[in-house]
Amino acid sequence: MDKIIEIKNATKKFKNSIVFHDITMNLERGKSYGFVGYNGCGKSVFFKCICGFSKLSEGDILYNGKRIGKDQDFIDNAGVLIETPEFINDLTGYKNLKIIAQIQNKISDDEILDIMNVLGLYEQRGKRVSKFSLGMKQKLRLAQALMERPEILILDEPMNSLDRASVELVRQLLEEHVNRGGTLCLTSHNRVDIEKLCKNVYEFDNGKLILQEDAITEENRQ
Repeated sequence: MDKIIEIKNATKKFKNSIVFHDITMNLERGKSYGFVGYNGCGKSVFFKCICGFSKLSEGDILYNGKRIGKDQDFIDNAGVLIETPEFINDLTGYKNLKIIAQIQNKISDDEILDIMNVLGLYEQRGKRVSKFSLGMKQKLRLAQALMERPEILILDEPMNSLDRASVELVRQLLEEHVNRGGTLCLTSHNRVDIEKLCKNVYEFDNGKLILQEDAITEENRQ
């Protein structure tokens, strides 16, 4: 078992409210994980805790053997889409991605343009984000998550505001990520996304995670 993330007895509380309680699980390389449940059940908070954006009340999360919040503040080599990333509206989509890419200096300008081209943003590379449609902004969020080819993708409702053709394209990109040995963690209100992309499906139920399916059949993946 090639673990990338270990979650040990994780509990998150807000004052007297328990979001999730005593969750223990491992996330492995080359595996895909879907998380489902009603709005407000804790999916986004759980993802934020995995990334280090929110601290656990109890327990530990280890990323490649290092405790998040202790050995390192945040996970790295990860593509993350949780809620709405802030872009600079007066700059172009390309310049926004370039600023983000300069944090780690892993990729070239051409690689930024490549992911924009794949997601159908290349022709709008000179357009300010303030002029983007909702679908274009979502593609830009996906571009920032995917462009550095991270080892793990943590995506909260990545298909929001996308048209049907774009949804199919993103599904293909996420499948390719897993096939390369990457890890995928996904939430989606569309059950088809979960069925097509995730081999391991967990449901939030009263603060606990319950495994729904060990594997999705090939028939459901077609």
